[in-house]
Formats: sequence, structure tokens, C-alpha cells
Amino acid sequence: MNDTNQIPLTEAEEAEQLAEQAAIRREKLNKLAEEGKNPFVKVKYGVTHRSAEIFENFSSLEGKEVSIAGRLMSRRIMGKASFSHLRDGAGLIQIYVRRDDVGEEEYASFKKDYDLGDIVGVKGYVFKTQTGEISVHCNHIEMLSKCLLPLPEKQHGLTNPDIRYRRRDLDLIVNPEVKSTFIKRSRIIRELRAFLDGRGFLEVDTPVLNTLEIGAAARPFKTHHNALDIDMYLRIETELYLKRCIVGGLERVYEVGRIFRNEGMDAFHNPEFTTIEVYQSYSDYFDMMDLVEDMYKTVARNVCGGEKIVYQGAEIDFSKWERLTMKQAVKKYCGADYDLWQSDADARACAKALNVEVKEGDAATRGHVLLALFDEFVEDKLVQPTFIYDYPVENSPLAKRKEDEPLFTQRFEYFICGHEFGNAFSELNDPIDQKQRFVKQVEEKRRQEPGCNAQVDEDFVTALEYGMPPTGGLGFGVDRLVMLLTDSPTIRDVLLFPTMKPKK
Repeated sequence: MNDTNQIPLTEAEEAEQLAEQAAIRREKLNKLAEEGKNPFVKVKYGVTHRSAEIFENFSSLEGKEVSIAGRLMSRRIMGKASFSHLRDGAGLIQIYVRRDDVGEEEYASFKKDYDLGDIVGVKGYVFKTQTGEISVHCNHIEMLSKCLLPLPEKQHGLTNPDIRYRRRDLDLIVNPEVKSTFIKRSRIIRELRAFLDGRGFLEVDTPVLNTLEIGAAARPFKTHHNALDIDMYLRIETELYLKRCIVGGLERVYEVGRIFRNEGMDAFHNPEFTTIEVYQSYSDYFDMMDLVEDMYKTVARNVCGGEKIVYQGAEIDFSKWERLTMKQAVKKYCGADYDLWQSDADARACAKALNVEVKEGDAATRGHVLLALFDEFVEDKLVQPTFIYDYPVENSPLAKRKEDEPLFTQRFEYFICGHEFGNAFSELNDPIDQKQRFVKQVEEKRRQEPGCNAQVDEDFVTALEYGMPPTGGLGFGVDRLVMLLTDSPTIRDVLLFPTMKPKK
């Protein structure tokens, strides 16, 4: 009967079938061990070539002896000869195993003892089959590691997202496009580093464990240091330590940092994620805009082959970036004009007329209302790369105020496909203003989260008192950029091992 007409197995039947197959594989392993051929005792195999090298250099390798190793992904067993495919770290290559070449005993073992998924080593010469497929004609084949669990059958593969994320090892084995995503991720990070290194930035490392729960809006993970008998917190950003580096005279610094936030999870959020923060002395937020534009264009060209990409069906052009103040953006997309509000009450009345609820309620200022209207009417409209700048001071405790508009700060965020991808400031370097903002931020956090241990980072304030030069700062999510450049719909697709709730 054709497979497409078969009745699907129930979950229990599938589990029973898999258990039977696993038991057969263990029996094969026991037999090999009894014969003194236990594959798990192997410690090394001399690989001379990988599949991609053989394909790329076939003209010079044809007829030459090679040694390859990888996972057995297919088998077509015939009487005295068999064809199989072996997958190594570089791709998939066919191997031809013939009894007269490898010997009767070795060929019989290949037919009986080997399974799909086994790790094998092959020695032989490079040739091309009559159908034109570049292959390796085996003189010797040996098992290097036994696969004790059956791989997903080829017809349906592994598509269940929950299983794929929990068993990323298996996902990488059977879904080549997944491996390609993570190879591309590594390349993207390498290109980001190269871009910043090439502009004189110094990569540094700062502490992951902090002794303070700072007053920022993000909620940290808490742990305890036994030797010091103190509570500590996994970092929610790398910002404050990097700016202390600027104070110390390291004029251009960046960090590729793992960040931890004890908050919700969705397609764009995971409790641990990777950011890059960049700080440049004697520059401002407009310099950071220029840096972002240049960086995204360069990385897209080097990784994707051009400045235009497609993300979830939308063509994105990194050669064109729009720049709007938040006031301009809100007016453009919902008609509300901040400059016509004479008071906070006027702003709240405008929000009410537009049916927008502001979480601060009767305490909402004009800045709070502007932010609420932006969230409601603007953000999801920003598909092409767009800088939104000049943020209200209410949600920008680390950004320098605008001299001509002190209710606004020299801050921008940039948006692509309706999502925020990065955040930047002309950094606040006035220690008195900074201390006041920290105190207010801590008070607000304690009000919203009674019992939290939010504190002012006095060490950072002290550092500012020694003098920090005018500085532009930028932070952006690496995972979101990888999503964009690999056309991945969820952050879990670009994290090798995303956070998952354990199964009971």
C-alpha cells in the first residue's frame, strides 16, 4: 500500500513502535560489543576531507584517496553493493559500498548492524556515478558511534515546534535549513564584530552577576552567593559598566552580552538573549543613527548579498531609513498634535477621545500620553527601517535632555517590520541629574512592585562625578537582527536552546 494511504499511528502506537526500534538497535550494539567491535570505544578518526571540499575540488580529487566521517542519513541496500548518503558538518555526500572492495565480513556487518543515524568513517576514492553524482567509493567503512534512537522517518520529518525546540540536537540532524540558520547567525555576529573593530571599537567583558537590583523597568533573576552570603542579580543590561569604561578613558567600547530578564515570553522575547551595546566618546545620538545605518547595510551586504532582504513576505530596504521625531510620528499616524496640548489634562483628554488607556491614569503627563499613542497607533506601521527620536524624559532615565526642549531627551529607537530593534542615546553625563532620575526610577519601581529591592547604583553616579565625556550609546538585540536576516518568524528559531517549561 502507498504510504499516503496508510492510517496514521496514534501517539501510543508511535511510542510503542519507536521503543521497539530502539530495542533492536541496542541488541545490535550488544552484538557488536560481544564481537569486540563496540563503537563507543573509538577515540579518533583521521578525517582528510569534508563533503563540501570534495564537491568544490572534484577535478583535482577525482580518483584520489580520501577519508570522511559523518552520520548515515540514507541506505539503499542491494545484493553485493549499496548506496548511502553521509552527512558531515559541511553537507551531504553519497558513498558507494561494494562487497568486493570492503570485504565480505565488513559488508555483511554494514547490511545487518548499521542503522540510519549511525556515525561512520569511510575511506575510499572520489568518483562520479553514471548519473553524474559525485561520490566516494569505499575501500573501508567502520562504525564510530551507534545511534540508539531512530531518527524521524523521512516522509514527515520533524516539524512539531515544541519537539524541535526541546530536542534541538535532533532538529539539527534532520532539518538542514535549521543548521543553516545557526551557521548564518554565527556569521552575522562575526560581521558585527568586524564592523565595530574596523571602526576602532574595543570589545570588552563586564560582570554578569550584579550586587544591586537597579531601578530599571526590567525584572531581574535573583540568586544567592553563598561565600559572600549576599543576594545577587543576573544583569538586565551591560550599559552602566560600559559607561564606566568610557569614564576610564576607553573612548570606543562594545560588548556582545548575554542578558537576563525575568519577564514574559513571545515571538520576540526570551528570558535570556544577546545584545550588543556600543559607546563612543565625543559623539551624540545622531552619530549613532549614522552608525546603525552603515552597520545594517554592511552586514546585510556581506551576509545576504545586498541591502534588500525579504522578511515574512515584506521587502525591506536597508538603503533607505526614515527619521521622525516621536511627536511627528504620532501626528502622522493618528493626527494627535503634542504641541497643541497646553497641559497634562489636555493630553489625557486627547487620549480619552482616541479611546487610548494610559496606564498612569490621572497621573499621566503629556509624555506618558505621547508614548501611549505611539504604542497604539504608530509602532506596527513602521515596516521600512525608521528612526523614531526625541523621546519624553518620562521613560528615558539615562538619556541627555534636549537643551531647547527639556521635556524630551536625545534618544531614538529604530523600528523594522513593526518591531523595535534597537535603542540609543546621547548619554546623560550630569551626575546630579542622573542621581535625581535614578531616585525617581527606584521610587516608581518600588511603588509598582512592593517588596522589591531596587536601589540607586551609587558606584555609577560616583563614576560620573569623575567626569564622562559627551558620549553616544547604542544597544540592539542580536537575536532580532538574526531573525530579520534569516527570515525567521520567532526568536526561538534563532536561539539554539530557547527557554522551555520542563515537561513533567
